Amino acid sequence: MRPENQSSVSEFLLLGLPSRPEQRGVFFLLFLGMYLTTVLGNLLIILLIRLDARLHTPMYFFLSHLAFSDISLSSITVPKMLMDMQAQQASISYVGCISQIYFFILFGCLDNFLLAVMAYDRYVAICQPLHYMRPENQTDVSEFLLLGLPIRPEQRGVFFLLFLGMYLTTVLGNLLIILLIRLDARLHTPMYFFLSHLALIDVSFSSVTVPKMLMNLQTQHLSIPYEGCISQTYFFIFFADLDSFLITSMAYDRYVAICHPLLYTTIMRQSLCVMLVAGSWVIACACALLHTLLLAQLSFCDDHMVPHFFCDLGTLLKLSCSDTSLNQLVIFTAGLTAIMLPFLCILVSYGHIGVTILQVPSTKGICKALSTCGSHLSVVTLYYGAIIGLYFLPSSSNTTDENIVASVIYTVVTPMLNPFIYSLRNKDMKGALQKLLSKKNILF
Repeated sequence: MRPENQSSVSEFLLLGLPSRPEQRGVFFLLFLGMYLTTVLGNLLIILLIRLDARLHTPMYFFLSHLAFSDISLSSITVPKMLMDMQAQQASISYVGCISQIYFFILFGCLDNFLLAVMAYDRYVAICQPLHYMRPENQTDVSEFLLLGLPIRPEQRGVFFLLFLGMYLTTVLGNLLIILLIRLDARLHTPMYFFLSHLALIDVSFSSVTVPKMLMNLQTQHLSIPYEGCISQTYFFIFFADLDSFLITSMAYDRYVAICHPLLYTTIMRQSLCVMLVAGSWVIACACALLHTLLLAQLSFCDDHMVPHFFCDLGTLLKLSCSDTSLNQLVIFTAGLTAIMLPFLCILVSYGHIGVTILQVPSTKGICKALSTCGSHLSVVTLYYGAIIGLYFLPSSSNTTDENIVASVIYTVVTPMLNPFIYSLRNKDMKGALQKLLSKKNILF
């Protein structure tokens, strides 16, 4: 319960600058002029860099982003300050205050990082000028060729129909899960909160790779532009890491539900669930962005053929002419954070669950616990088994065809199986589906 001396806040009062009333007009004109100078000056910088090809260099690339960030940072605070000085409207809503703090911290940190990157750019340009520009034997890549699945031409039609059916099952099945959870109040629990997000991520994860693969199978249009390849790599890593974190959150939810049932509602409160999901999005975004920025710095030579059905990070690194040691190091460290650490957390959670289940004297209780966790364990086995076999086993032991098959398992098969696992094996989901169908029959 909320303590008696605390109450809900709807707004705050900003006291503004410590100036006398007669000075407000002078300060208003002063800060208005400074703000207009900031906006117009930085917009001019962005315009000049955009229009002049001679300024299309790393230094001015960073400068253009810094100019945009500076405009945004000033626009968060100065317009409100000017309005308060002129209209004496010192209040700000609670939501507006929280939003202002968020964007102030965001653009403040972004400014800091951009300045650090610009300092590194100047360091390389001055201290290592021979390595600053691209060597002559390396060329800009405009596109890659995705060689696709290792199948014979006469099999393309069959595989096209197979993967099209699997993709449609993935999309429609996971959307059905989201719909059922949204409509049925009985499913508004932490477990199904995480499940609805996992369903959304599975749809997005498959949509990153499968549509392009289907297009290549049907039209034999194997090319993908450089920007499209980099974007595909980013979103593939982003949704893969996000899948990993959400599965870990679901494992923790099951651990609390089975090992600490009396404390479940206290521990798995709504704020914690939201924080786990939001943290998963932020960390996954940071990991994907780090990989993508490092990949964008690499140079590629004449061989632009990618022996895969999507722009896989490991495959692209093998095509690069640049030194990829830093990329490999980041893959290892980020892999420990986004894959192995969550996997270990899942193993620990289910280890505790297993011990708790064995202590239950009732056979009915054991069956109920195993039924609750069985679907989750199926997803964990398929997802992590394929990823660990692909990225953490020695590459010399895996052929290209085996890597592609492993990729198909966790990019196509696992997202498709989720609707069946969680719907057909789950009493609550089947009840929600029957309820929805009964309502439909009543309407018709």
